Amino acid sequence: MDTLANYINGQLTNENTDNYLENINPATGEVYSLLPNSNLNQLNTAIAAATSAQPAWEALGTEGRSYYLNRLADKIAANLDQLAAAETEDTGKPIALATSLDIPRAASNFRFFAQAISQFASESHNMGNQAINYTLRDPLGVVGCISPWNLPLYLLTWKIAPALAAGNSVIAKPSELAPKTAYLLSQLCIDIGLPDGVLNILHGQGNKIGQAIIEHPQIKAISFTGGTKTGQIIAASAAPQFKKLSLELGGKNPALVFADCDFDKTIDGIIRASFTNQGQVCMCSSRIYIEQSIYPSFKQALLKKIQTLAVGDPLTDVILGALISKDHQEKVLAYIRLAQQEGGTIVCGGTQYVPTGRCEGGFFITPTVIEGLSIDARVNQEEIFGPVITLQPFNSEQEALALANGTNYGLAATVWTENLTRMHRLAKQLDVGVVWANSWMLRDLRTPLGGVKNSGLGREGGWEALRFFTEPKNVCIPY
Repeated sequence: MDTLANYINGQLTNENTDNYLENINPATGEVYSLLPNSNLNQLNTAIAAATSAQPAWEALGTEGRSYYLNRLADKIAANLDQLAAAETEDTGKPIALATSLDIPRAASNFRFFAQAISQFASESHNMGNQAINYTLRDPLGVVGCISPWNLPLYLLTWKIAPALAAGNSVIAKPSELAPKTAYLLSQLCIDIGLPDGVLNILHGQGNKIGQAIIEHPQIKAISFTGGTKTGQIIAASAAPQFKKLSLELGGKNPALVFADCDFDKTIDGIIRASFTNQGQVCMCSSRIYIEQSIYPSFKQALLKKIQTLAVGDPLTDVILGALISKDHQEKVLAYIRLAQQEGGTIVCGGTQYVPTGRCEGGFFITPTVIEGLSIDARVNQEEIFGPVITLQPFNSEQEALALANGTNYGLAATVWTENLTRMHRLAKQLDVGVVWANSWMLRDLRTPLGGVKNSGLGREGGWEALRFFTEPKNVCIPY
């Protein structure tokens, strides 16, 4: 059994570790590694290293920092198969998804910000013949990056890359439910000779080492992706210290399907948006609203396609693998039971799935479709984060918009129509941070990503990320 280690001051170490957590393969239900449950002593050591390393890292300049980020991107790409296998072992997601999405995107994150920092410019403002103002954007110093379990390396690097590019040193905490690719990233950092202390990766529980990172006075900013309830705790802890916060939180994302949509393309798009990674993506569509005139035919075609989706061993040719944990599986199943109590009808799936062979102890659920629930039902209001969607018809654009905006979340929405004017009109009125037209998760890394309402605070991506990880200072020089 492997024992993972923290990455502190350029070394893999478990010095001062007082206990370890079990890491379970969700597809088999078996413990396959141990990870350190880090403590305040280890955090203080990491912060001392990060504080010492940061000035020299900043002094390297954009070209020097970009060199290391590009080398990390190359290393990730060169180790694609190993990293994808680790991601599947940690999360239970299909190996094809880890190979085609998670690991390539992790490499792209480093490569993108290695290039973006070279184009990052500050503003100047001329006051006629009185003075010139210009803006300096300096790194914050030591920052904290806390990432979730659903897209472990993908989202960890999405935070680390801009923080490092901007000249900060980083204390990172991956999810304790999916730590292995962060551990492997530590090894890659050693391989490329990343300066000691620039990046430190601490493993452990969120309510222990994660909370310690949030509260530590020497950490100047927190970038977090995860659940809304955890985001509320982070905000309450960080606000008294006036830390900068970027919170990318939960979603209860609507999909609006109009009668003039490209029918077959929309069926495929809804399935991808709903069931990718077993529905364990904050951007997944979970509330599907369909124009009444096509509701019966669209529902029939959608169900027919969903019933062909293979569920099972993520190392085989399946579309849906395992959920992240037994607890999460039980949570999703509880929501399915709740839907029935609220008057909903399970029209597809809704059951635990037990594969034969090595995965018989894994945490699987069949793709589930529910109809007959009102917008006020808890199943339509609360994030389930699993392979569960609800269907509901609408009769007008105004009704569709009211349903889409009818929750406390506001992360993303998809709109499926060939009417360009309607598309623009709805995009303006939807209370979300991202709108996809006739598509889903079509990502340009230059664009801002984040939500409104209970879906978060701030934006990630492109200039938004680099601005977050820097402090602006205006300099006024009279003529």
